[in-house]
Amino acid sequence: IWCLPEMPLRGGRRADLMGIDAKGQLVIVEIKVARADLLGDGKWPDYLEHCDRFYWGVPPALDRAPLYTDGFRPDCCGVIVADGYDAEILRPAPLRPLAAARRKVEVERLARAALRRSLIARDPDCAPWVPGE
Repeated sequence: IWCLPEMPLRGGRRADLMGIDAKGQLVIVEIKVARADLLGDGKWPDYLEHCDRFYWGVPPALDRAPLYTDGFRPDCCGVIVADGYDAEILRPAPLRPLAAARRKVEVERLARAALRRSLIARDPDCAPWVPGE
């Protein structure tokens, strides 16, 4: 999955990682490194309307038990465990296909963000991004 970190979403949210998998599906990964952060996150359901697959990304030492409770909707959320060297999908995220028009909007937003970041990385003096452009 090729991802961008800190991808702004409509509605004022920001996905930790958003990308496109080998099948062209939009994927969001919400990263949690502490139990309190995981349990205190009430905004994650908002991300579901921006992706075909949603994953929780957690470190190996984090207690994953809450991710298997109804409050974390295991029926629609996958689990990825990762460290500084590797990652493994412990529970695949079920496909929840976006409507074609919504997918087009999200893919275009992701592509524009990737191109903008690429340009800024090559030319730090280029004009900054202005929302709505």
